[in-house]
Amino acid sequence: MSPTIQLSEAAGIHLANSDASEHRPLIITLFALFVVATLVITVWAGRQTKSAADFYAGGRQFTAFQNGLAVSGDYMSAASFLGIAGAIALFGYDGFLYSIGFLVAWLVALLLVAEPLRNSGRYTMGDVLAYRMRQRPVRTAAGASTIVVSIFYLLAQMAGAGVLVSLLLGITSDAGKILIVALVGILMIVYVTIGGMKGTTWVQMVKAVLLIAGTLLITFLVLLKFNFNVSDLLGSAASNSGHGSAFLEPGLKYGLTETSKLDFISLGIALVLGTAGLPHILIRFYTVPTAKAARKSVNWAIGIIGGFYLMTIALGFGAAALLTRDEIVSSNPAGNTAAPLLAMEIGGGGDSTGGAILLAVISAVAFATILAVVAGLTLASSSSFAHDIYANVIRRGKATEKEEVRAARYATVAIGVVSIALGALARDLNVAGLVALAFAVAASANLPTLLYSLFWKRFTTTGALWSIYGGLSSSVLLVLFSPVVSSKPSSMFPDVDFAFFPLENPGLISIPLGFLLGWLGSLLSKEEPDVKKYAELEVKSLTGTGAH
Repeated sequence: MSPTIQLSEAAGIHLANSDASEHRPLIITLFALFVVATLVITVWAGRQTKSAADFYAGGRQFTAFQNGLAVSGDYMSAASFLGIAGAIALFGYDGFLYSIGFLVAWLVALLLVAEPLRNSGRYTMGDVLAYRMRQRPVRTAAGASTIVVSIFYLLAQMAGAGVLVSLLLGITSDAGKILIVALVGILMIVYVTIGGMKGTTWVQMVKAVLLIAGTLLITFLVLLKFNFNVSDLLGSAASNSGHGSAFLEPGLKYGLTETSKLDFISLGIALVLGTAGLPHILIRFYTVPTAKAARKSVNWAIGIIGGFYLMTIALGFGAAALLTRDEIVSSNPAGNTAAPLLAMEIGGGGDSTGGAILLAVISAVAFATILAVVAGLTLASSSSFAHDIYANVIRRGKATEKEEVRAARYATVAIGVVSIALGALARDLNVAGLVALAFAVAASANLPTLLYSLFWKRFTTTGALWSIYGGLSSSVLLVLFSPVVSSKPSSMFPDVDFAFFPLENPGLISIPLGFLLGWLGSLLSKEEPDVKKYAELEVKSLTGTGAH
């Protein structure tokens, strides 16, 4: 069969041979148009990037609405669009818990750290920690944590890109999927090295508009199919799922055993607390000129993000109602292609022009989502390396702005290469689950340190180091020795078993440990906390006085 969009023939979703020449050029053209458009935006923005402030913070020139749009574009990742739709389609109510967790997590981040962080820092999380503590050790720790969290998050985006483009081009071989992951990594490197924060922000804004428009379209068509009767939609999803009423009740994924119940608690804690420690979200608040603009951008972001997560109900349950479980799983075992398959089905099926167009549009939107988020993640981690580790630790504050930006670009390439390698291994894992791991690492290492630094005057450098390194190492080690990596058919390495930790998310253990270590390290430390500096930071974080 010619290389067109095709899934398992048993699934019954494919473009017929006779239609391949008609539909394939249209699909690839629509898909390529977005990539070209975003590259043009990136090159345009790159020509306006003259200083470190331009590269790291977009020159702090974006309006509240623009930043709110970009924040939502950065937050609504492949996990939101592909992973949650797949999780709901396969597990019903339990899959929708991801939507609830991500939305509540956003509110926690805004209430606790977003504005104080924007007022206190300049470019990175390390700026806040270094204000009242010893610069070199805390900047090194903050940089290391930022890079690790970003790479975990990048895994999810790379996995999403692999399954998405594989579906679009009909690629079924592992080598082909790995090549796709590599191409996404290369695009990501180009976006960040050329465009910096300006290019990344514009791509995120375009992506947010496209994602909301695409999701609205599919939601409207799904509801139209059921005469705008949500009850009929849910009923059809339940009966078509093969699980009956259990599909709409808790427990299909997380209520079968005591371990799965603990896994749900662990997942919930990680989702709710994780966003407040994600560096690529928090640095977005450095791109607006004032604290007032930061608050307004938050309001815009809440409305956009809240509306989107409500629509994931239609995406997930619509896929469950209109597609069989076998159709979804045969395309991708983790369900990551449920949303594109739903788009094709609701447009008239794989043999129709409408189905081909809708598939291409939704796939382009999903790919836009991935590119925008990976650019934001890579920018956050490369900025932290250049600003915290290179400029302030290695060069001891003597690096010029030009040298600092050059170091960030080199770091972008290195992080991109690592992400490509790890993303190739994670290509068959559910992207929402992978993002939940990044949330757990962020909540374990970054969140305790940020909260203690902003709100506890007795917090010391030792406490910060214990908290970051303790939370980081415990969460990463627990993930490595969990069923995510080995022992299960859905694991990264299914043929081996070294999973002594039974939970798939480490948050239940590593997050409390991060808080405990920060508290204990500060109490046992012999250094006296700088009370004067804390008072200055408190005024600055709460009022914005002296903020950049």
